[in-house]
Amino acid sequence: MFGQRLFNRHIDDDEEILLVVHQHWLVGMKELFWPLIGFLAAWGFVLFAPFPVIYYMAAIISAGIMVWGLRNFYDYYLDAWIITDQGIIDVEWHGWFHRQSTRVLYSDIQGVSYEIEGVLGTLMRYGTISVEKISTGSLFSLSYVKHPRAVEAVILKQMEGYLHARNLSDAKHVQELLSAIVAREVSLEQFEDEDEDEDDDTDEQ
Repeated sequence: MFGQRLFNRHIDDDEEILLVVHQHWLVGMKELFWPLIGFLAAWGFVLFAPFPVIYYMAAIISAGIMVWGLRNFYDYYLDAWIITDQGIIDVEWHGWFHRQSTRVLYSDIQGVSYEIEGVLGTLMRYGTISVEKISTGSLFSLSYVKHPRAVEAVILKQMEGYLHARNLSDAKHVQELLSAIVAREVSLEQFEDEDEDEDDDTDEQ
């Protein structure tokens, strides 16, 4: 999918995208409203004044409006959260040549919360979802998220699985370390016993 490829650049090779969280489609409609009105007005003017000069002017204005609308669409669509199997990536698009991403691993998340405010937010089921970092205590959030409670549930579920797998990995590493220490102690004891046996044989001779 084209949309998926736009976000693949932000993830590692061994990372899997589980969900891309965008703002509500109403925000996208708001961003595209005035470019659409301008485009229709430009060509509507051609209907009332169908002259070649007006036509060329409308074409040039329409091209500029299309660039404006595309820029607004990217500003809406590419400001998103990428939820992966390892953490959350906050992507921000500031313009054609300026984009920014912030990665937070599940091990660095202290809490996840959401807030639905206002009549329109309640009816359209959108709100703000926030994540608090353990290391700094700071919050980063995404507003106008559709079904923020469902997004919170996905994050909490993935965080639980990630931390459980990490704890198992740490426990296995500790077990291997203890096994190596025990094996070393047993080898040292056997070596000392062999030295004592050799000393006893020497004394007897």
